[in-house]
Amino acid sequence: MPESRLSPTYRPPRHRRSDATDLPDGEDPSLPARDPQRWLKLATAIVEQSSRENPADGVLRQHLRNAGGLSKEEAAQVSQAVFGYFRWLGWLDASLRLDSKIRAALELTAEFAMNPQTFRDADLLARTLPTWVIDLVPVTAAWLRAIQAEPTLWLRVKPGRAKALAQVLGYTSACPLLDALSYAGADDLFRRPEFHAGDFEIQDVASQAVSIVCAAKPGETWWDACAGEGGKTLHLSAQMQGKGMIWASDRAEWRLKKLKQRTARAKCFNYRAALWNGGAKLPTKTRFDGVLLDAPCTGLGTWQRNPHARWTTTPDDVRELAAVQTQLLNHVSPSIKPGGKLIYSVCTLTRAETEEVAAAFQAAHPEFTPLPTADPFQSHKPHQPQHCLWPQVTGGGGMFIAGWKRAL
Repeated sequence: MPESRLSPTYRPPRHRRSDATDLPDGEDPSLPARDPQRWLKLATAIVEQSSRENPADGVLRQHLRNAGGLSKEEAAQVSQAVFGYFRWLGWLDASLRLDSKIRAALELTAEFAMNPQTFRDADLLARTLPTWVIDLVPVTAAWLRAIQAEPTLWLRVKPGRAKALAQVLGYTSACPLLDALSYAGADDLFRRPEFHAGDFEIQDVASQAVSIVCAAKPGETWWDACAGEGGKTLHLSAQMQGKGMIWASDRAEWRLKKLKQRTARAKCFNYRAALWNGGAKLPTKTRFDGVLLDAPCTGLGTWQRNPHARWTTTPDDVRELAAVQTQLLNHVSPSIKPGGKLIYSVCTLTRAETEEVAAAFQAAHPEFTPLPTADPFQSHKPHQPQHCLWPQVTGGGGMFIAGWKRAL
């Protein structure tokens, strides 16, 4: 990659733009499938409509649903173009038209995949993230290189099915430390009969690590306090072999409805769902062997697959969410039995939401002692009560996990 292409504003060479098509103002992106530039026009419309209030991933899903006659290849092009634009936004010439910026971002995506060594660490440090991140996260070139690569699609496989599923799906690789497979094929996995049979879930490998640290056992009673759509609930149920009970709560009823659909497909029946707004009034008086608090966070650990969030997240978000996380820990802690476990996880990497929240909880709750656990990705290391899992190590997202045990 010539040095000129690593200048502060990257402008694609003219000979690479000979097939570019102008986008008249106000043009409808819903064009006939025969238009060879349809994917670019659709991607441009999505980028234009993306904002803090309307995240790019949601705008993308809506457009792909509404774009009649879009081929699988075109949909993949649109997705790559949208996410590539936000991934390389800090490298693009602000004077270019938006469609030209998108093309430039795709060229950078291809060049980085083929020749990552031509991108200097200093350039990555200067242009990949908003400047405020450096003050709140221990930024390294290794992390930036990891989040500039296109993300891996990870599957969590039903116990005992990994080998057979790998043979059926093809294009898979095993993760040596987790019961997980990465998938690099082109199939729509949501249409696969194995998915509908509950043989696998699409779940990032870092998210899978959280449940592994929980180490729920058959017959125990657990609470997945911020369950969302239930990915970790399903994993806990698999660990418990369907024996015992899991309470799954969330503040959004629509997420719990999604959870119900997922549990039915996975044949997970040892759970109860309940609304909980995060307040001091808990959804049940049950006392638990373990509580998993996978708390809302700024999501810096997902910035590889969700690059738009890099440019919409603010330092105020970090401060506000750290306060929420501390409050949630305080609220769930009384529900844990003597000798029970509390696992705190967030898919972010800011100090304020990770080690500082954990330290504040420890200081306020002497009845809990740090619980050393194995790092699922580096099991040879000594057990630690906290794990900061970086994307360059996981091969997926970033995650922070801390554990405590309540005194007997």
